[in-house]
Amino acid sequence: MPALRKEFNQAKKTDPRFASWWEKNSKEAYNTGLANAAAAFDNYAKSKQGRRKGKRVGMPRFKSKRKARLSCRFTTGTIRIDADGRHITLPRLGMLRTHEPTGKLLARVQAGTARILSATVRHERGRWYVAFQIEVKQDLIRVTRPDVAVGIDLGIKTLAVLADSTGEIRTVANPRHYDQALKQLRCASRIVSRRRGPDRRTGRKASRRWEKANAQRNRMHHRVANLREDALHKLTATVAAEYGTVVVEDLNVAGMLRNRCLARHIADAGFGEIRRQLTYKTRRRHATRIIAADRWFPSSKTCSGCGAVKAKLPLHVRTYACDACHLVIDRDTNAALNLAALAAAACTTGTGVAGDQDTAPAVSKPRGADQKTRATRPRRKAEAGRAGGATLPHQQQTETRDRPQAEPQTLW
Repeated sequence: MPALRKEFNQAKKTDPRFASWWEKNSKEAYNTGLANAAAAFDNYAKSKQGRRKGKRVGMPRFKSKRKARLSCRFTTGTIRIDADGRHITLPRLGMLRTHEPTGKLLARVQAGTARILSATVRHERGRWYVAFQIEVKQDLIRVTRPDVAVGIDLGIKTLAVLADSTGEIRTVANPRHYDQALKQLRCASRIVSRRRGPDRRTGRKASRRWEKANAQRNRMHHRVANLREDALHKLTATVAAEYGTVVVEDLNVAGMLRNRCLARHIADAGFGEIRRQLTYKTRRRHATRIIAADRWFPSSKTCSGCGAVKAKLPLHVRTYACDACHLVIDRDTNAALNLAALAAAACTTGTGVAGDQDTAPAVSKPRGADQKTRATRPRRKAEAGRAGGATLPHQQQTETRDRPQAEPQTLW
């Protein structure tokens, strides 16, 4: 970062590309781009050296002005919230009126319990936003039921089924915001397609009517996104403020989106966003536990009454019927109960991930119900460390019926 800033300061007065107009803008606009470039090169170097987790990061590329989010971060200069609670002051931009009141933040700043570090202005969803980075002195908020654990099973038919360790079961309906607005979005898209839009190949500019129709369609998309965000925040805030332990599934959302029949419904539900919000709300605001069940844990195939595991359970079967204890229960409710039972198992093993194969007691489990539902094939050499454990010689068989677990899971 210092090297990039020094190089820019030497070239900004002599380079004919921007020597005549760079002084008209705030220096923070250029510092934001240099900081992003330095972070991109740093991530690329760490990823290439194997010192960065996650997906491999490629060489940084130039941003497109048509696709990149317009944003600028102010770190120096006059950054304050005015006394009326409706205006803010930023460097070079001056006084700006805000749509949302800033009285709560102003009271914290005046009381000395908050300090403004920076402000980021960005253009998103057709509106301009300003986000303040604040250093806040805040005490942890105690949850309502600290000794109760809850298991959350996410789905499409029902957004979430909550089952706690006391036996209480609650369901959260799926609002399906995108499906409700789909008819209006199709009508707006047809109107846009009839207008003369831009063409980058020929250099043709869009007509005024196309820009007006496209703006109307974008407002519909922004409204759906805002409704979804509001609903997810209310759900996660309620769960995080009530329970002391939250058990969620480690869903492969990116892989689930490859299913073209369910991709639209999964994206509309926001499975990944629910877990992200629960993670920071439980740890930072309430200092409670969040446990992620193992990805191959058969929560839907396991009987919550006796612990028997089904070999196969198709997605269209919405009622779980156990062949061992003859329990008949809703599929999602059964999965939520099994997830709630994992909280006690995590306390016994002392791990942060429920169902950890390295610390849990070794249980002989045939292949078939943990990762895939097809019959197992004999292998020449056992593979250790995979989901379900290594396949032993006496376990190389075709699983065609339910199998009981060595120790059934209990809720209380």
